[in-house]
Amino acid sequence: MSNCFIILAGGESKRFNSKIPKPYTLYKGKPLILHSIDKAKKYRKFSKIVVVINKKHKKFIKNLNLKKIRFIIGGKTRADSAYRGLKSIKNKNIKKVMIHDAARPNFTLKLLRKLDKELNFNDCVVPAIKVNDSVKQKSLNKIINLKRENIYLTQTPQAFNYKKLYKLQNDKSINITDDANLFINAGKKIKLINGEIFNKKITISSDIKTQNLIKYGIGFDVHRLVPNKKLYLGGIKIPSKVGTLGHSDGDPVLHAITDALLGACSKGDIGEKFSNKNKKFKNIRSTILLHQVVKEINSKKFIINNIDINIITQKPKIKKYKNKMINCISKLCRLTNSQINIKGKTTEKLGIIGKEKAIACEVIASVIRYE
Repeated sequence: MSNCFIILAGGESKRFNSKIPKPYTLYKGKPLILHSIDKAKKYRKFSKIVVVINKKHKKFIKNLNLKKIRFIIGGKTRADSAYRGLKSIKNKNIKKVMIHDAARPNFTLKLLRKLDKELNFNDCVVPAIKVNDSVKQKSLNKIINLKRENIYLTQTPQAFNYKKLYKLQNDKSINITDDANLFINAGKKIKLINGEIFNKKITISSDIKTQNLIKYGIGFDVHRLVPNKKLYLGGIKIPSKVGTLGHSDGDPVLHAITDALLGACSKGDIGEKFSNKNKKFKNIRSTILLHQVVKEINSKKFIINNIDINIITQKPKIKKYKNKMINCISKLCRLTNSQINIKGKTTEKLGIIGKEKAIACEVIASVIRYE
């Protein structure tokens, strides 16, 4: 038996009122939907992750360059989309399934563990928050006071016994706003657990608050080209008769990116952090250095927003290697490919670069400081 995490992202996002559909709008430095996908991956107990999308949004999914994720086209209602997600794993020997709305990016791994544990003893487990405000119900012209002690606001992810939920999935009406409704309508027991106060649903564009601070950094690096050295650019090895001279692997692209990020976060420069007088950095791959810096700035609540790169070289021609470099940098910096831009420039055969004796790179990066 295995477990599955289904993410629902098949809506029209009409209330969000944006040219970019809600699931693909940047939130804390990355598309909203990636927060849920990344947490499901990090939990490591889901053998399958299924994302139900709107067929109009295929191009946005393609830009995310995601692997080992199954994408299913959703239906006209939320219930229909959930059903399609469940049906796609019908013969996959699934025991437990969690269904989650992509519009809730702030749930924690702790909540997943609580849901998983309670599902060992229940067929339907739902996180919920108690209401603190006074609650009233209006019916026609009559207003009724409700006891707030009996009112709960439910959240996702919600956890289910897969077989029992699938049997109930015959109601695909617009009135089914979450999958626990199916259990309630069938008169079956559900288990409520404490939800999370920050696990709020993003509905309209103003729900995504502007982060406190956007900062920018500039990076520059240049390396001499010499025989009998390897040539690394943007984290990938380039076939060449000459390579860059440097204390590390001499990758001017990753060095310039690293410097730009350190500058944006007011963290000094690459020379201070990784001194060429320190033997442990001798011949070290620049991918390791950049990974360490990204991890450090993330821990300080900085998220990279975008990176713009100029690679200045007479040879090699950058166009041939651009996509491979973007793929490598996106993984190192935890970005989507669309957040990275690379341009190849020459010096029209002028100077040391024009004479093919050096390669330089300049970078501008922006970062977001979030709460």
